Amino acid sequence: MNCNINRLSIFVDGNNMFYAQQKNGWFFDPRRVLDYFKNEPTISFVNAFWYTGLKDSQDQRGFRDALISLGYTVRTKILKEYYDDVSGRYSQKANLDIEIVIDMFNTVEQYNRVILFSGDGDFERAIELLRSKNTHITVVSTEGMIARELRNATDRYIDLNDIRESIEKID
Repeated sequence: MNCNINRLSIFVDGNNMFYAQQKNGWFFDPRRVLDYFKNEPTISFVNAFWYTGLKDSQDQRGFRDALISLGYTVRTKILKEYYDDVSGRYSQKANLDIEIVIDMFNTVEQYNRVILFSGDGDFERAIELLRSKNTHITVVSTEGMIARELRNATDRYIDLNDIRESIEKID
């Protein structure tokens, strides 16, 4: 096997990225994301995972079907409602961090490069462990949404705004 070939896996924390894109005021196209990272000559694309919380089993059905047809493995979890005593408001959250980490480690023999779309500091330890297995980790997020611990743990950080022209959704 050619040692110069980089076997790439992509992991997208969909809910985290939704808020990052909202903050930036523009959205990325999942197809263009794949094209952007797959089309380097030294890249052998392995797989891509997309994780998202759902209001109910039919929520985002068209979007999920589109992701699957693009080649993403889609993992979902029904949102849980939480009451915040401080604000007096309810919020919804589907924490898929465990699913992301399980998939990363369950497929670790298949890749040597990871692109993680998330700014969540909870991934710091998983990334440190993957790097100890000679995996090159790139984290994609945006200023103000990337945890310092995560940015410090990664090999490379890419701000969404720096690759906007290559991945932005164009309608």
